[in-house]
Amino acid sequence: MNIGIIGAGNIGGVLARRLPTKGHQVKIANSRGPETLDAEVTSTGAHGVTAEEAATDVDVLILSIPLSRIPDLAPIVGTLPAETVVIDTGNYYPARDGAIEALDGGQVESEWVSEQLGRPVLKAWNAILAQRLVDGDREAGDPERTAIPVAGDGEDAKSVALGLVEDSGFDAVDAGSLAESWRQQPGSPVYCTSLTAAEVPDALAAAQRDRSAGRRDLAIAVITDRAQDPTRTVDGDFLTRLNRVLYQ
Repeated sequence: MNIGIIGAGNIGGVLARRLPTKGHQVKIANSRGPETLDAEVTSTGAHGVTAEEAATDVDVLILSIPLSRIPDLAPIVGTLPAETVVIDTGNYYPARDGAIEALDGGQVESEWVSEQLGRPVLKAWNAILAQRLVDGDREAGDPERTAIPVAGDGEDAKSVALGLVEDSGFDAVDAGSLAESWRQQPGSPVYCTSLTAAEVPDALAAAQRDRSAGRRDLAIAVITDRAQDPTRTVDGDFLTRLNRVLYQ
């Protein structure tokens, strides 16, 4: 499968390394040009390109950039054929993205992304810690394999997204329609809590839409405070424990 990735950070960079090992042809772009990509990002066969090239002649386009930059991609994404699968991996963090009125008012994040781009999207890889994405992949069938929820509309497109999550080293769980993807947004029980496929459905069902944003902001406050103490660490294990306490 031909895959384009825009964004070479915590998610995009890992997928650019992981997906070529499963036989996919991958192109990846960052905001500064292909010559600035870290060599590790292209170490397994991905090719560094411009954003426009990443969206050319691909079956799937994965967007892994801050939500505040999504509107800038509308002209690029608008050139894609209707059958191209577009996957949003992003999350809304006001301190990073700036206030987005519609999202502060409760609009589902990936529905907002879809509106900005003028086409359907699916949501995946947003609900896993960066460190877990790097070191938590396991072979299919491993009882401790971490699961990742995938939400979206259209069975064919969702089947593609589910398969790519599996190829990235994690169990894929169908999380329903894009309208239901608020259940995997920051602050929800499934968000970055490292659950198995058997645990994800109950976590999705337990989500409380009116409480997720407050829990997200509380977690950020705790992390910020801890990061100011040089005697303490903020690693994946700490973040997983914190999220489980606050979100579940």
